[in-house]
Amino acid sequence: MVPVPGGTIKVGDKTVVLKPYWVSETEIPWEAFDVFLASGPPSPPYDQTEFKPDAVARPSKSYILPDLGWGHNGYPVINVSSTTADMFGRWLASVAKKKFRLPTEAEWEWAARAGAPAKAMTKAEADNVAWHEGNSDGQTHPVGKKKANKWGLFDMFGNAGEWATDLAGEPVLCGPTYEDPVEKLLPDVRRVWEPAWQESDPQFPKSRWWLANGPFAGLRVVCVP
Repeated sequence: MVPVPGGTIKVGDKTVVLKPYWVSETEIPWEAFDVFLASGPPSPPYDQTEFKPDAVARPSKSYILPDLGWGHNGYPVINVSSTTADMFGRWLASVAKKKFRLPTEAEWEWAARAGAPAKAMTKAEADNVAWHEGNSDGQTHPVGKKKANKWGLFDMFGNAGEWATDLAGEPVLCGPTYEDPVEKLLPDVRRVWEPAWQESDPQFPKSRWWLANGPFAGLRVVCVP
């Protein structure tokens, strides 16, 4: 975890004041997520489709290979829904006895900017800090292999996008991904779920845990003092 100083950031037309917090140095890798998957259902068991708001439910088995064969240990978690990302944060908080959760979009963007204004990158700058359309070969790569930003955070501008909550408390995927061109490597990039992210999922209803067509969707967590 990396400490991030507090500050003030404008998100859309709203100004948000942030207190200091901690952010995971990299995107959550599979080996950490695997512990969550293997930890078993909560006790008493909750229905996996209609769980209580404070339950820490576990994802059902994915019908696809979640890492797509791109790489596992050391690679960022991908193909996960916002529900799965949220439950991972709740589980981590329960086992670590600390206030882990997904970041807000303001926290995410503030951490990505690392005290600098948003500006377009040159290709040389982008290659130095991000896996993007021009250098990723169409897939994610092991976390932490590019240069960290000024606050010590890796892969904020590429590799996998990261689930957060917007100002209304709804899920939003923050940050550019390995699919994005250099000109879109900006800290205010946002995506919201759309049906195409699960187009090839044969389940009915579609899985609430996995995105069959969401290889760009991962996560990072924050810890509040």
